[in-house]
Amino acid sequence: MRKKQIAILGSTGSIGTQALEVIEEHSDLYEVYCITANNKVELLAQQAHKFKPAAVVIANEQRLDELKQLMSDLPDVKVYAGAKALDEIVEAGPIDMVLTAMVGFAGLSPTIHAIKARKAIALANKETLVVAGELILQLAQQYHTPILPVDSEHSAIFQSLVGEDDNPIEKILLTASGGPFRLKSIDELGTVTKADALRHPTWDMGAKITIDSATMMNKGFEVIEAKWLFGVDARQIQVLVHPQSIVHSAVQFHDGAVKAQLGVPDMRLPIQYAFSFPQRLSLSGDRLDLFTSQKLEFFEPDLKKFRCLALAFEAINQGGNMPCIVNAANEIVNRGFLDDKCGFLQMADIIAETMHRATFDKNPSYDTYIASDAEARRIATELMNK
Repeated sequence: MRKKQIAILGSTGSIGTQALEVIEEHSDLYEVYCITANNKVELLAQQAHKFKPAAVVIANEQRLDELKQLMSDLPDVKVYAGAKALDEIVEAGPIDMVLTAMVGFAGLSPTIHAIKARKAIALANKETLVVAGELILQLAQQYHTPILPVDSEHSAIFQSLVGEDDNPIEKILLTASGGPFRLKSIDELGTVTKADALRHPTWDMGAKITIDSATMMNKGFEVIEAKWLFGVDARQIQVLVHPQSIVHSAVQFHDGAVKAQLGVPDMRLPIQYAFSFPQRLSLSGDRLDLFTSQKLEFFEPDLKKFRCLALAFEAINQGGNMPCIVNAANEIVNRGFLDDKCGFLQMADIIAETMHRATFDKNPSYDTYIASDAEARRIATELMNK
């Protein structure tokens, strides 16, 4: 049987490295066709030596020579660099599935190219749907390209919907861990540091997503993502703070029944399910023991304390290019907080002001998204540097 050929965009990040673990565990079924990274040339080269892909791409063109030197003993592996190379590599004929695990707006263009090349998409780059959800779904329908969610919450919703055919969804219950600051007051949030924010109580993720989890902007983006993936109105999506991270999300149907997917926090499961759907494969690791889990708690999120989540809902309600504006501003302040250029609470202030100042377009095109992203980044940067 021919092995499924998988391209991993962002192989050196948290999702990418765990995807490689899944492929290694099921090497009889899957093979790495391509791996990519933005800057981590050493780890990318190590992965290339281990998995022997057909191609490797480093997005930062300035690191190309360094990567080539590290891979000089792998003459059969093609090495490329730059954004254009990312767009082109996902179109390669042998590829069956593209795992989009890049972080941020940069994942949009290669995802569009992969869809147009009719590659199945394992979607881990939530910004793609946040920025251009309507466009992405139109393209997926046009090119008959399946989009399989990899986020643990959206995978849980997807798994809960399997076998339900067209049964109407009454409500999506989207769970959130609450991050490291769930129990802190607004006053306390004014003095938290990036070191505090990077200590997530449940998940081991990259720095950008961990900060987004601390502000709950990550959950706001997941609400937008769920709206597009599952064809529901934002009013049908309820966020539940669930500190134990056992219930990964649930669906309530119009007869009142609720189906949920539970498990230990392990991102390899949703990654593998996207790879293998509709089959379930064996997976090593811990199993959920409900006897030792003790309790499952659920709380309403505090939208005054976690203003970023409220701003994401505002963006959904406005529609058009507003989620794109919010995403761009968030990428700027997230990086700014990590670089000690703005405080934790200041991030939401800058995003809100950027939303007010940026040009709104109710019916955006792809070119509008590009322009809106650039404008919002400029505005947010100016506000942060005041």
